[in-house]
Amino acid sequence: MSNAPIIVWFRRDLRVADNTALSKAAERQQPIIGLFVETPGQWRAHQMAPIQADLIERRLVVLRKKLNSLGIPLLVTQCDDFAATPSLVEKVCTEFNASAVLCNKEYQLNEMQRDYQVANALKGVGVQMQVYDDSCILAPGTVLNGHGEPYKVFTPFRKSWLRVLNSYGAQAMPRPTPSPQFYPLQGDTQQVEPITFASEKIPSDAYPVDDGAISSRLQQFCDESVHQYHEKRDYPAVDGTSMLSPYLAIGALSARQCFAMLMAAAPDCIDNPKSGGFSWLNELVWREFYNHLLYAYPRLCRHQAFTPWSEAVRWEKNSAALSAWQAGKTGYPIVDAAMRQLNETGWMHNRLRMIVASFLTKDLFIDWRQGEAYFMSKLVDGDFAANNGGWQWAASTGTDAQPYFRIFNPTTQGKRFDPNGDFIRKWVKELENCPETLIHEPHLWAGVGNTAYPAPIVDHGEARTIAISRFQLAKEQAVPSGSEI
Repeated sequence: MSNAPIIVWFRRDLRVADNTALSKAAERQQPIIGLFVETPGQWRAHQMAPIQADLIERRLVVLRKKLNSLGIPLLVTQCDDFAATPSLVEKVCTEFNASAVLCNKEYQLNEMQRDYQVANALKGVGVQMQVYDDSCILAPGTVLNGHGEPYKVFTPFRKSWLRVLNSYGAQAMPRPTPSPQFYPLQGDTQQVEPITFASEKIPSDAYPVDDGAISSRLQQFCDESVHQYHEKRDYPAVDGTSMLSPYLAIGALSARQCFAMLMAAAPDCIDNPKSGGFSWLNELVWREFYNHLLYAYPRLCRHQAFTPWSEAVRWEKNSAALSAWQAGKTGYPIVDAAMRQLNETGWMHNRLRMIVASFLTKDLFIDWRQGEAYFMSKLVDGDFAANNGGWQWAASTGTDAQPYFRIFNPTTQGKRFDPNGDFIRKWVKELENCPETLIHEPHLWAGVGNTAYPAPIVDHGEARTIAISRFQLAKEQAVPSGSEI
């Protein structure tokens, strides 16, 4: 057994349980040092939300204690961006005479380029770098169509995904045993210095970060709520979703752990498409789908639309309308309530994400990239693959997206999914006393003159007509009649 330590480089996999790189390192029976590299400049460039940075900071404290209980110290260090990361990791390896660096793969383009550069730097000093697939239940590249190509439509992807899963399974990695030799670091290993990230720190205290609380939330959801998930998931005033997305986003919880708990609570979910369990499984598979697409089509990381012809859509540059949307002052109650929820809590109900994205792109004709960036700057569960996929779906620019001629009516959506206006009243205080019959159209309420709530900033019917014509024109210009797309 070698005494040279192995570096396990943590990124968005901040957990001890079911962590492939950590488990593989433990198999080698060598001392292990955990490493986390903060890159605040890169995070800002990628619009990471300050509330998510705070969640990561709090989770690192838990991770360090968990690792220490296994005889593994955690070094938390910092450089500004990915460009500075190779030299930093090389320096750490040299300082501790490490024999290898093990980590779990990230599929975004910048992250993959960073890993390539780090591997080259380490090769120069004789240190091996091993990268593992870990963040998906089934690794990107393993679910392909009959031509050996990635799927571009979700439903056939899901069918194939389930077949592959049935053939190979999805085994969680074993919990690592204590390291044979604790490799001491200088200083107090229980402290994590605050992340130097943003001028204004936004606390994430509403989201517990200890393993017990996260596991309990998953267990409780699967035992008590998942069976009604398909019935309650679309109603924002109801506690019908799992609220686990922040933990999946930073890797405090793995998709495999979610799948295992789901199968234990609802073993028939795969074979019962009308069940709540199947509906939640569907959401896990959507997460897989977007990550597989990101890996197969790196242009998605370059702010490019998946559907080429949609690049010809004429977007408006309307800063006043964008600001009204961001602030939740559009005059459409369900849109405004959703945006205020996002701004205050760092989270938004999934149905509402679709509604506000459709409103920004189809009613205000503002480029989806503006909405994508704003979401990332606010979301505690910000995840590039899911956020990009969701925005391109809503904007009709992505793969398997909402057809451009199907446009959400925000008033109708509000009436359907918040019929009594309970969610609206919670977040739009100006409408607390609005009658139930007018809560979705408060501009018709005589009492609205006594509030600060704005009139609708756009007529939805007119905007819908214009949006369809703009998309149709873009498609005709990019794809001549009779051609295939």
